[in-house]
Amino acid sequence: MSEQHEAPAAFETRAIHVGQAPDPTTGAVIPPLYLTSTYAQDGVAKLRAGYDYSRSGNPTRDALQAAIASLEGAGRAFSFASGLAAEDALLRSVLRPGDRVLLGNDAYGGTYRLLSTVYRNWGIELVTADLTDPEALASVIADRVPALIWVETPTNPLLTIVDISAVAHAAHAAGALLVVDNTFATPYLQRPLDWGADAVVHSTTKYFGGHSDVVGGAVAVNDPELADALAFQQNSAGAVSAPFDAWLTLRGLKTLALRMERHSANAARIATELERHSQISQVLYPGLESHPGHELAARQMRAFGGMLSVRLAGGPKAARALAEGTHLFTLAESLGGVESLIEYPYAMTHASAQGSSLEVPDDLVRISVGIEDVEDQLLDLTSALSALEG
Repeated sequence: MSEQHEAPAAFETRAIHVGQAPDPTTGAVIPPLYLTSTYAQDGVAKLRAGYDYSRSGNPTRDALQAAIASLEGAGRAFSFASGLAAEDALLRSVLRPGDRVLLGNDAYGGTYRLLSTVYRNWGIELVTADLTDPEALASVIADRVPALIWVETPTNPLLTIVDISAVAHAAHAAGALLVVDNTFATPYLQRPLDWGADAVVHSTTKYFGGHSDVVGGAVAVNDPELADALAFQQNSAGAVSAPFDAWLTLRGLKTLALRMERHSANAARIATELERHSQISQVLYPGLESHPGHELAARQMRAFGGMLSVRLAGGPKAARALAEGTHLFTLAESLGGVESLIEYPYAMTHASAQGSSLEVPDDLVRISVGIEDVEDQLLDLTSALSALEG
């Protein structure tokens, strides 16, 4: 496939080819990994292909950014050293001291910590609200218009579904920007820019990389002015993804569609089985018809993803025991890898939210369903649950 041909429409094809044309010098099907910090110049300020220093630009990172932009339907995308670095660059691109940020009341603990502590010291006001409730959203906006509204959908870890289009309409009517954290869904299942979001953020550590061997983040936008502001922050603050990290993430993108299909199918089966288990008081998974956001998720997403949470009838003691009692499901933070993970958010990923409006229920266990055989996954979970009855 030559670069001069228009990019093909199919997601699976673009994930493999955009930004990844064979090397023109050698014909290598996989483009080279550019492990370099600097570049020879053909004279003072006479750059070859625009490269002078790898903080400012690197061909491997550029390839990843092109691929992410294509998959999210964005004009431009920017790759960073972590998901929080991506969030920080976006926030510094749009916020000024005195601004207000509205965050959903169910969100990643690291996002809450960044806004409630780091940015508070720089004069940013943080408010939280249930963004599934139009009246709660309208009340915050009426009190004082936020500069930015930050949405997760599905949320982490309660798997709540937020209507992106409705929040985008409310945000834009008030003059606010809408940011959607699309980490749980990925662009294969959901494209927030198509529903009216102004920016999409990712922890590319998760499903993009997909193999639990790389840390990274990304922001995708359409507005040229916002893109220029992000490019300035990326270069000026320098929290860029390293070339090898970008290369690993590019490799992960090639199988993203296949993996998300398997993650989703396995999670749907597990959610259905666990919903009938006596030790489980509630299964939080948007693919279940019992989920309050099921119909919205079915409209907004291609499938329902590989993340689910469960609440234990036995309370926090049982939740901890389940998290510590599995074998195939590894007790660990993070998510989105080929291997299954399990964790206790109250004391792990969301510990920083304790005592706040984002505090996670202490009877909750979050499960990242991998792509192993689903019967093996079910046996591991049901065995751990059975041990609670002893």
